[in-house]
Amino acid sequence: MSVLEIIDLRQAYGRHEVLQGVNLTLRPGIIHGLVGANGAGKTTLINCLYGLENGFTGIVRGPGGRPVRACTGLVPYEPFFYPRLTGREYLEFCVQARGGPARDFAGWNRVLELPLDQYADEYSAGMRKKLALLAVLAQDFAYLILDEPFNGLDLEANLLLKEILRRLRDRGTGILLTSHILGALTETADEISVLVGGRVQRRYTAAEFGALEADLLDALHREKLGLLDALV
Repeated sequence: MSVLEIIDLRQAYGRHEVLQGVNLTLRPGIIHGLVGANGAGKTTLINCLYGLENGFTGIVRGPGGRPVRACTGLVPYEPFFYPRLTGREYLEFCVQARGGPARDFAGWNRVLELPLDQYADEYSAGMRKKLALLAVLAQDFAYLILDEPFNGLDLEANLLLKEILRRLRDRGTGILLTSHILGALTETADEISVLVGGRVQRRYTAAEFGALEADLLDALHREKLGLLDALV
């Protein structure tokens, strides 16, 4: 099977159960959005999926039963860069760490326009995000996991990233995408799962996106909506 599967995934820290039986299936050529309030468990889910956390229960299975990390590129919410490495050296490090062959980054860098011979820790927040993106785009992954990839990017870069993701999807890449910006997800994703209290509350298809904002507002702020009725 070429799908990436999460089955009954549970993670707890002491008595606090962050993930409470998450089930999720990612498919080739599909952009799957993941949305939820702060503390809903999005980043914990990604870390468990990618093997960055231990102690969880459930099944995480890559295509054909392979480890997820072997076929998946990750852009975390806050990419880490070693000090005194240039952007180019960071990219080379990312490729070599996976045992991959030397890559020519010039093509992708003509798109993303980064000063690769400058120290990466001197980059702006948006440049750092683009460097982390370039590191996975330049490699051949079946799946990508992007945690808040639009965060820190300006309007021009946001529009460009959306087009890049659509073209990767059309090429057959499966993408898991999180964002606090609901519009960024509805404009880009083919389907969206809502994570509430460590559970997938509902999965929406593109045809159902029109109901997503109202449903989220009701799920997250039902009591406050009642107060607003008395105020406005």
